[in-house]
Amino acid sequence: MGDMVEFASNGGTASGYLATPEGGSGPGLVVIQEWWGLNDHIKDVTDRFAAAGYVALAPDLYHGKVTEEPDEAGKEMMALNLGQAAKDLSGAVELVREKSGADKIGVTGFCMGGGLTLTLAAQRPDAVAVAVPWYGVIPWENAQPDWSAVEGTIVAHIAENDGFFGPEAAAELDSTLQGLGKDATFHIYEGGEHAFFNDTRPDVYSADHSATAWQRTLDALSALSA
Repeated sequence: MGDMVEFASNGGTASGYLATPEGGSGPGLVVIQEWWGLNDHIKDVTDRFAAAGYVALAPDLYHGKVTEEPDEAGKEMMALNLGQAAKDLSGAVELVREKSGADKIGVTGFCMGGGLTLTLAAQRPDAVAVAVPWYGVIPWENAQPDWSAVEGTIVAHIAENDGFFGPEAAAELDSTLQGLGKDATFHIYEGGEHAFFNDTRPDVYSADHSATAWQRTLDALSALSA
Protein backbone atom coordinates (compact mmCIF):
# COMPACT_ATOMS: atom_id res chain seq x y z
CA MET A 1 0.00 0.00 0.00
CA GLY A 2 2.78 2.41 0.91
CA ASP A 3 6.11 3.49 -0.54
CA MET A 4 9.43 4.78 0.70
CA VAL A 5 9.72 8.54 0.16
CA GLU A 6 12.31 11.22 0.81
CA PHE A 7 11.50 14.52 2.47
CA ALA A 8 13.30 17.65 3.65
CA SER A 9 14.82 17.58 7.12
CA ASN A 10 16.07 21.07 7.99
CA GLY A 11 18.66 21.43 5.25
CA GLY A 12 19.13 17.70 4.73
CA THR A 13 16.93 14.85 3.67
CA ALA A 14 15.29 11.99 5.51
CA SER A 15 13.27 9.05 4.33
CA GLY A 16 10.19 7.28 5.53
CA TYR A 17 7.37 4.96 4.64
CA LEU A 18 4.31 6.82 3.36
CA ALA A 19 0.91 5.13 3.08
CA THR A 20 -2.18 6.92 1.76
CA PRO A 21 -5.86 5.98 1.86
CA GLU A 22 -7.57 4.55 -1.22
CA GLY A 23 -9.20 7.92 -1.86
CA GLY A 24 -5.77 9.55 -1.89
CA SER A 25 -6.38 12.02 0.92
CA GLY A 26 -7.24 12.18 4.60
CA PRO A 27 -6.04 13.63 7.90
CA GLY A 28 -2.28 13.49 8.46
CA LEU A 29 -0.54 11.16 10.89
CA VAL A 30 3.11 10.61 11.83
CA VAL A 31 3.85 7.03 13.01
CA ILE A 32 7.03 6.62 15.07
CA GLN A 33 8.97 3.35 15.14
CA GLU A 34 9.91 1.08 18.03
CA TRP A 35 13.59 0.70 18.95
CA TRP A 36 13.98 -2.00 16.27
CA GLY A 37 13.97 0.56 13.46
CA LEU A 38 11.61 1.09 10.52
CA ASN A 39 10.82 -2.60 10.10
CA ASP A 40 8.05 -4.49 8.31
CA HIS A 41 5.82 -4.40 11.40
CA ILE A 42 5.85 -0.59 11.56
CA LYS A 43 5.22 -0.42 7.81
CA ASP A 44 2.27 -2.77 8.29
CA VAL A 45 0.89 -0.59 11.09
CA THR A 46 1.30 2.47 8.87
CA ASP A 47 -0.67 0.65 6.16
CA ARG A 48 -3.41 -0.06 8.71
CA PHE A 49 -3.73 3.63 9.51
CA ALA A 50 -3.94 4.41 5.80
CA ALA A 51 -6.68 1.81 5.44
CA ALA A 52 -8.50 3.62 8.26
CA GLY A 53 -8.36 6.85 6.23
CA TYR A 54 -5.14 8.56 7.28
CA VAL A 55 -2.21 9.88 5.27
CA ALA A 56 0.38 8.11 7.42
CA LEU A 57 4.16 8.55 7.39
CA ALA A 58 6.67 6.53 9.41
CA PRO A 59 10.03 8.36 9.29
CA ASP A 60 13.17 6.24 9.32
CA LEU A 61 14.92 7.65 12.39
CA TYR A 62 17.77 5.12 12.18
CA HIS A 63 18.48 6.03 8.54
CA GLY A 64 18.41 2.51 7.16
CA LYS A 65 19.33 0.45 10.22
CA VAL A 66 16.97 -2.30 11.39
CA THR A 67 17.67 -4.98 13.99
CA GLU A 68 15.91 -7.90 15.64
CA GLU A 69 18.39 -8.14 18.53
CA PRO A 70 17.31 -6.43 21.77
CA ASP A 71 20.88 -5.53 22.77
CA GLU A 72 21.52 -3.92 19.40
CA ALA A 73 18.14 -2.16 19.46
CA GLY A 74 18.94 -0.72 22.88
CA LYS A 75 22.29 0.56 21.64
CA GLU A 76 20.68 2.14 18.58
CA MET A 77 18.05 3.81 20.74
CA MET A 78 20.55 5.27 23.18
CA ALA A 79 22.85 6.36 20.34
CA LEU A 80 20.03 8.15 18.53
CA ASN A 81 21.04 11.69 17.64
CA LEU A 82 18.13 13.50 19.24
CA GLY A 83 18.84 16.73 17.39
CA GLN A 84 18.72 14.91 14.07
CA ALA A 85 15.65 12.94 15.13
CA ALA A 86 13.86 16.18 16.02
CA LYS A 87 14.66 17.54 12.54
CA ASP A 88 13.50 14.32 10.89
CA LEU A 89 10.26 14.31 12.88
CA SER A 90 9.61 17.96 12.15
CA GLY A 91 10.20 17.26 8.45
CA ALA A 92 7.74 14.37 8.69
CA VAL A 93 5.20 16.73 10.24
CA GLU A 94 5.58 19.11 7.31
CA LEU A 95 5.19 16.33 4.74
CA VAL A 96 1.96 15.00 6.24
CA ARG A 97 0.63 18.55 6.60
CA GLU A 98 1.30 19.05 2.92
CA LYS A 99 -0.19 15.70 1.90
CA SER A 100 -3.25 16.08 4.11
CA GLY A 101 -3.84 19.73 3.33
CA ALA A 102 -4.37 20.50 7.02
CA ASP A 103 -2.21 22.36 9.54
CA LYS A 104 -3.21 20.08 12.42
CA ILE A 105 -2.07 16.45 12.42
CA GLY A 106 -1.85 13.45 14.71
CA VAL A 107 1.18 11.54 15.93
CA THR A 108 1.43 8.05 17.34
CA GLY A 109 4.35 5.82 18.25
CA PHE A 110 5.39 2.67 20.04
CA CYS A 111 7.98 2.01 22.76
CA MET A 112 10.79 4.47 21.93
CA GLY A 113 8.39 5.99 19.42
CA GLY A 114 5.83 6.50 22.15
CA GLY A 115 8.31 8.64 24.04
CA LEU A 116 9.13 10.56 20.88
CA THR A 117 5.39 11.03 20.28
CA LEU A 118 5.22 12.96 23.54
CA THR A 119 8.42 14.82 22.71
CA LEU A 120 7.05 15.84 19.31
CA ALA A 121 3.78 17.03 20.84
CA ALA A 122 5.83 19.43 22.98
CA GLN A 123 8.21 20.43 20.17
CA ARG A 124 5.50 21.09 17.57
CA PRO A 125 2.39 22.22 19.47
CA ASP A 126 1.53 24.32 16.41
CA ALA A 127 0.92 21.13 14.43
CA VAL A 128 0.19 18.22 16.80
CA ALA A 129 -3.49 18.19 17.72
CA VAL A 130 -3.64 14.56 18.89
CA ALA A 131 -0.80 12.47 20.34
CA VAL A 132 -1.24 8.74 21.02
CA PRO A 133 1.82 7.15 22.66
CA TRP A 134 1.88 3.39 23.18
CA TYR A 135 3.94 2.33 26.25
CA GLY A 136 6.16 5.33 25.62
CA VAL A 137 9.71 5.31 26.88
CA ILE A 138 11.82 8.48 27.13
CA PRO A 139 15.21 7.05 28.17
CA TRP A 140 17.30 10.05 27.15
CA GLU A 141 17.91 12.50 29.99
CA ASN A 142 18.21 15.45 27.62
CA ALA A 143 14.95 14.66 25.80
CA GLN A 144 12.49 15.34 28.62
CA PRO A 145 9.69 17.38 27.03
CA ASP A 146 8.56 20.81 28.14
CA TRP A 147 5.13 19.57 29.16
CA SER A 148 3.79 23.11 29.47
CA ALA A 149 4.24 23.53 25.70
CA VAL A 150 1.82 20.73 24.79
CA GLU A 151 -1.43 22.00 23.29
CA GLY A 152 -2.91 18.84 21.76
CA THR A 153 -4.87 16.01 23.29
CA ILE A 154 -2.89 13.06 24.67
CA VAL A 155 -4.34 9.55 24.81
CA ALA A 156 -1.78 7.08 26.14
CA HIS A 157 -1.79 3.30 26.18
CA ILE A 158 0.07 1.81 29.16
CA ALA A 159 0.79 -1.87 29.83
CA GLU A 160 0.39 -2.97 33.45
CA ASN A 161 3.46 -5.23 33.36
CA ASP A 162 5.75 -2.72 31.68
CA GLY A 163 9.18 -2.48 33.25
CA PHE A 164 10.09 0.52 31.11
CA PHE A 165 7.09 2.79 31.66
CA GLY A 166 4.39 1.22 33.81
CA PRO A 167 1.31 2.45 35.69
CA GLU A 168 3.30 4.27 38.41
CA ALA A 169 5.30 6.31 35.92
CA ALA A 170 2.12 6.92 33.93
CA ALA A 171 0.28 8.16 37.03
CA GLU A 172 3.12 10.56 37.78
CA LEU A 173 3.06 11.97 34.24
CA ASP A 174 -0.73 12.13 34.28
CA SER A 175 -0.57 14.17 37.49
CA THR A 176 1.98 16.53 35.93
CA LEU A 177 -0.12 17.06 32.82
CA GLN A 178 -3.38 17.50 34.74
CA GLY A 179 -1.63 20.04 36.96
CA LEU A 180 -0.77 22.01 33.85
CA GLY A 181 -4.37 21.85 32.66
CA LYS A 182 -3.60 19.54 29.76
CA ASP A 183 -6.09 17.19 28.08
CA ALA A 184 -4.55 13.80 28.82
CA THR A 185 -6.01 10.32 29.28
CA PHE A 186 -3.97 7.28 30.34
CA HIS A 187 -5.43 3.84 29.67
CA ILE A 188 -3.93 0.99 31.71
CA TYR A 189 -4.17 -2.47 30.14
CA GLU A 190 -4.41 -5.04 32.94
CA GLY A 191 -1.99 -7.91 32.52
CA GLY A 192 -0.58 -6.25 29.42
CA GLU A 193 3.08 -6.55 28.52
CA HIS A 194 5.32 -3.91 26.97
CA ALA A 195 4.74 -3.96 23.18
CA PHE A 196 1.40 -5.77 23.47
CA PHE A 197 0.37 -4.37 20.06
CA ASN A 198 3.27 -5.97 18.19
CA ASP A 199 1.69 -9.00 16.52
CA THR A 200 5.07 -10.23 15.30
CA ARG A 201 6.03 -10.97 18.92
CA PRO A 202 3.79 -13.75 20.29
CA ASP A 203 5.58 -13.59 23.65
CA VAL A 204 3.98 -10.20 24.41
CA TYR A 205 1.17 -9.72 21.88
CA SER A 206 -2.39 -9.40 23.16
CA ALA A 207 -5.16 -9.48 20.55
CA ASP A 208 -7.75 -8.24 23.06
CA HIS A 209 -5.70 -5.32 24.32
CA SER A 210 -4.66 -4.48 20.76
CA ALA A 211 -8.25 -4.33 19.54
CA THR A 212 -9.30 -2.10 22.42
CA ALA A 213 -6.31 0.21 22.08
CA TRP A 214 -6.71 0.42 18.29
CA GLN A 215 -10.33 1.54 18.61
CA ARG A 216 -9.40 4.08 21.30
CA THR A 217 -6.68 5.36 19.00
CA LEU A 218 -9.05 5.79 16.08
CA ASP A 219 -11.55 7.49 18.38
CA ALA A 220 -8.87 9.97 19.51
CA LEU A 221 -7.66 10.61 15.97
CA SER A 222 -11.21 11.18 14.72
CA ALA A 223 -10.93 14.69 16.18
CA LEU A 224 -8.68 15.50 13.20
CA SER A 225 -11.66 15.01 10.88
CA ALA A 226 -14.04 17.11 12.92
